[in-house]
Amino acid sequence: MARYARNTWYPIAWSRDIGRALTRRTVIEEDVVLYRTEAGDVAALEDACPHKLAPLSIGRIVGDQVECGYHGLQFDCAGQCTKVPGMAQPPGNIRVRSFPTAESMGMVWIWMGPPELADSSKVFDLPEYHDPAFSLVEGDALLVKANYLSLADNLCDPSHVGYVHRSTLANEHHESVPVMNERQRDKVVTWRWVLDSPLIPIFQGLKDFGGNVDRWHYYHYYAPSIAVIDFGSARTGTGAPEGNRSDCIQMYACHFITPVDERTCVQHWLCLKNIPSDPEIDARLLAGLRTAFDEDKAVLEAIQRNEDRQRDWRPVKLAIDVSSVKMRKMVDEMIAAENAA
Repeated sequence: MARYARNTWYPIAWSRDIGRALTRRTVIEEDVVLYRTEAGDVAALEDACPHKLAPLSIGRIVGDQVECGYHGLQFDCAGQCTKVPGMAQPPGNIRVRSFPTAESMGMVWIWMGPPELADSSKVFDLPEYHDPAFSLVEGDALLVKANYLSLADNLCDPSHVGYVHRSTLANEHHESVPVMNERQRDKVVTWRWVLDSPLIPIFQGLKDFGGNVDRWHYYHYYAPSIAVIDFGSARTGTGAPEGNRSDCIQMYACHFITPVDERTCVQHWLCLKNIPSDPEIDARLLAGLRTAFDEDKAVLEAIQRNEDRQRDWRPVKLAIDVSSVKMRKMVDEMIAAENAA
């Protein structure tokens, strides 16, 4: 059985990183070369010339064609060979695979399944990204040397926050708070409320609530590689748990995961916040989130090293693992449905 779902839109690169230069990326163990056409669209081709398998990414762009850097064969955006030096007409059967692409939320997305199944209307988009009440802090592309599902586990798991992120996203009030979860049609949602608690470190200085707050954390996981964490705070006793968030700090931490191979993934992340953009605040928030995600990276890479070792060991499942079990079941179902088809 395949290890990855293919009939889905995967995030592959920040839009800001793709221009009029050949850029190599790897997704679900396949190497892809990306570039922008003269019209500004993103083209994606298999990164191997069918002649000698030289990577096309070491070639150059000629108009909207990619020219192989080894023998000069050229390929258009659809992967068709348009030129073979020394031949008046290139054979029609020389081509490389091309991949549908789309752009949303500052990301380039790629479809790895049959092109005829690609539906750009299903590329992930969050309404708050376009809401003028929210400002954007665009983050990094963090290389994590761990399986992408381990990172997805982490992004379905509020329970680790009180232990891993005490300097940024948590305080001592986190540890004993119950966690709820629910599998919905296209996602797993995990949430909890921390009532009558101090602000978390990363929120301090953003808004003066004059005392403790009621805090929420809603983790939305969309199989196989998207997680959006809605988290925020409102003054204790003002009705936030019942839906009154008129006077609050609210943020959406969006995580777009590129599975590279069984032991590597890239975590693209950004943050939307319901407070205006401010260079000093944004820089402090960016630094705090980088610290938090580096803390996760250290744990996940250590877990991967242990998983790679041969040992007589069976993992222990706890009640706090329910969301990640549901998440992995969704991915397994996607893969099984593709294999059955």
